[in-house]
Amino acid sequence: MPMTITEKILAQHAGLDEVRPGQLIMAKVDVALGNDITAPIAIDEFNRSGASEIRNPDGLFFVMDHFVPNKDIQSAIQVQKVRTFARQHRMAHFYDAGDAGIEHVFLPEQGFVGPGDLVIGADSHTVTYGALGAFSTGVGSTDLAGIMITGEIWLKVPETIRFEFSGELAPWVSGKDLILHTIGDIGVDGARYMAMEFAGEAIASLSMDSRFSMANMAIEAGGKCGIFHADARTLEYVANRFRRTPKIHASDPDAHYREVRRYDCARIEPQVAFPHLPSNVKGVSAVGEVKIDQAVIGSCTNGRIEDLRVAAAVLKGRKRAPFVRLIVVPGSQEVYLQALREGLVETFITAGGVVSTPTCGPCLGGFMGILADGERSISTTNRNFIGRMGHTGSEVYLSNPAVAAASAVTGSICSPADL
Repeated sequence: MPMTITEKILAQHAGLDEVRPGQLIMAKVDVALGNDITAPIAIDEFNRSGASEIRNPDGLFFVMDHFVPNKDIQSAIQVQKVRTFARQHRMAHFYDAGDAGIEHVFLPEQGFVGPGDLVIGADSHTVTYGALGAFSTGVGSTDLAGIMITGEIWLKVPETIRFEFSGELAPWVSGKDLILHTIGDIGVDGARYMAMEFAGEAIASLSMDSRFSMANMAIEAGGKCGIFHADARTLEYVANRFRRTPKIHASDPDAHYREVRRYDCARIEPQVAFPHLPSNVKGVSAVGEVKIDQAVIGSCTNGRIEDLRVAAAVLKGRKRAPFVRLIVVPGSQEVYLQALREGLVETFITAGGVVSTPTCGPCLGGFMGILADGERSISTTNRNFIGRMGHTGSEVYLSNPAVAAASAVTGSICSPADL
């Protein structure tokens, strides 16, 4: 039976020759992960079950990234619980402040996930690893506990929507704009519990960092996963990183899709998602006059080195507007070091910005950039729900790093071409 990439990966991990959409399977998990918010709950459930050993210890990762360095007593207690558990079980993959950074930037960067993997994380943005040709999706903490105990998870095989992108990208357009445009087209539930398969000549030319951004926001369309074929660019990325053997899967030419949607990239300009949904999208030329109080560049969506390079190129020789806060958050320790070596951090500071230790912080309204009532932020993060970045009376606008940087300079949302 012809199958898609997603179906092939799930069949392999379920020990089956083939699977079909809607089928319930038990699948072996290659990599499972939790963070300082979700891992403590999973640990409680693991202990309550009476289990004494982690089934696949080499495949379990706990990355402290949401509230580290600990912002208050409660977050310190959360991390302490995970740290104690990791020490008791001699976990090889416990990462605290200073070790890693944001989980979804750190794991691919260090080669812990790769093509053909089945990755399950107690965090919705685990979908990020689909950029590598892996099936990866987010679950609840109790599901993570089940994986810690059994090494497996039950899944319903999703239908697949194929998104084909043709043409050349316009100036200042990146993967962030392609996925925002897609979400604007299909809505926040347009791919509910479906695999979003990205393909086409424009995708083949996309950098890995742009692909990570696209896969990362599949969940914002309700997707079970976002996935790319592992092509030559993917294999080049994992060549000196991935610690296991890649398993390359491609959709069969006659694979069945729920739907095929096609987009001409030449017609897509930089996108801005208005409050309070990632689907409330406009082209930057249609934004109008929207003044901002804050610009955030970073997160698991756009905190990689390419993102910082683009932002620094816009900010070079310029200053943020008066009364605008510019916050830059590298996605990992390695990204931070590279930004230092390339002089990007100096550019950000000279422009009047602050550079944070790697953290999810402002993205979820945790810390390092909380908004007050009535304030507006342009942000390269992934969600702009009511109260997402602070006060329920605040507003978050989503964009790519170039638009966020340019907006910090003018004090209003704008295109870099306007500078």
